[in-house]
Order: sequence, then C-alpha cells, then structure tokens
Amino acid sequence: MSGLTVWVDGAGVLGPGLPSWSSSLATLRGERPHVFVPAVLPPPARLPPAERRRAGAAVKLAMAVADEAVAHAGADPQQLATVFSASSGEGGNCHILCETLASDTPMVSPTRFTNSVHNAAAGYWHIAVASRAASTSLGAFDASFGAGLIEAATSVALSGAPILLVASDTPYPEPLHAARPLPDNFGIALVLSATQSSRSLASLRIELTPEPGAPTACEDESLEALRCAIPAACGLPLLQALARDEGRLQTLVLTYLPTLRLNVDVQRVNLPALA
Repeated sequence: MSGLTVWVDGAGVLGPGLPSWSSSLATLRGERPHVFVPAVLPPPARLPPAERRRAGAAVKLAMAVADEAVAHAGADPQQLATVFSASSGEGGNCHILCETLASDTPMVSPTRFTNSVHNAAAGYWHIAVASRAASTSLGAFDASFGAGLIEAATSVALSGAPILLVASDTPYPEPLHAARPLPDNFGIALVLSATQSSRSLASLRIELTPEPGAPTACEDESLEALRCAIPAACGLPLLQALARDEGRLQTLVLTYLPTLRLNVDVQRVNLPALA
C-alpha cells in the first residue's frame, strides 16, 4: 500500500480514566499519570427519549465520542460520511440474546435484534443527525482500529470529502468475558479531511509494509495496559501524538495484522483545542 496523507480536524475519546479529549490532554501528554476509573457512558442527547432508553452501551459509547470529535472539528455531522469500527459489537446485548435463545421461550425482541447487528451504532448516528452520507461498518477483531483508520483514510483520498471515524469496543459479561476479557468500554473518534484547515491538529501519513514490527507502546503503564487489552485502545499512541505540543515528526507503528505493519507519521500543526 502506498502512503496516504490525511488531516485530523477533531478528536474524541471515552474510556476508563479518559472521560473526554479535552479533559484527558494532560494524561495523554504524560503530564499526569493515568488512573483506571470505569468509563461512564452518557445518554445520547441526539436521540429522542424512546430511542435513548433503548440504546445500549455500544450506541452510547460510539455516539459520545462521535459527538465530541464533530464538535471539536466544527463539522456538520449531516454532511460527514462515516466509518464505524468495532472488534465484536455490543457484548451485553449478545449475552442477553444467547440467554434468550437458550431459554424455554426463545423469542427475541425486535429491539434486541436491531441492536445486535454490527452497524447498529452507525444506524443510530445517521438517523440522529439526519445524514444520508455513506457509511461503512467493519470489524477485524484485534486489528479493528487499524482497519478502520485505513478504510477512512482511503475514503478521504478517493473522494476528497471529510469523514468521521469511530472505533469502539464494549465488554462482555460472563461467561463470554472469560473468552474475550475486555476490561471496560473504550472509544475513539477522529474527523479526517483531505486538506489542512484552521482546525487541523496534525497530518497523518499512513502506510502498510510487509516488514514485521512491534506496535508503539505507551510509556504510562496503565495506558499501555489499556492499549494491550482493548482493540479500540490500540489508537492510544496516535491520540498521544495528537495531544503533544511537538513540531517534530512522530513515527508510530499501530496494531494491525500479523503479516502487515501499519506505519503512521504524525506531524502536529496546532495546539489541541480545549473546547
């Protein structure tokens, strides 16, 4: 894959000890140690009350980080194409579906079924913002953040239009948790564009190569534990590079497939906005 260059115009994050982009900058820059505090998922304000009550963790998480990134970028969500990436969908809903199907009355509710599909979060988002723009939902297990970033950057390069990338994961309850032990909810959102604007935080040059290489680690042990435990958190080194006030080029290797190395060169341009 030849290199793709895109610009980051806005960012959002929500995870344990990282309640938002603006309030997490000191932690991401290494000025304050990360402390694992369980993530609190806000109700999705964009949804009508009935849909808000029915929204599960995956929808709440994805919409929270998407809202923050769009506001940070000053973008019109109705005009943004989207890529939603998740390693496995909503664990809690999957658990309840399995319990229902194993019961004496295996009747699945329409709401449960609606929330079980992999593009549920994308569907809620596009309905909430009244968007008819293109949307892709994908999953690549532990490589899901990298796959989403490649898909979004490719779309920007081909269309020239900005795009919203949302990568998120929610944990399973037991007994599935034992097989897929995600410790908490975690989501990242980025607004990517083809050209630099007054809102741009940094340029990203993204390239796939066949050489082996270990992913870039987080220096903070607690952040590194998150990066290793939750696929969406594989984007933490990228968030740290975006948060740092450094003019120098930062070269990262992000988690992807075993046979491919995902290289990302980050060139910061502006101080991160605090609002």
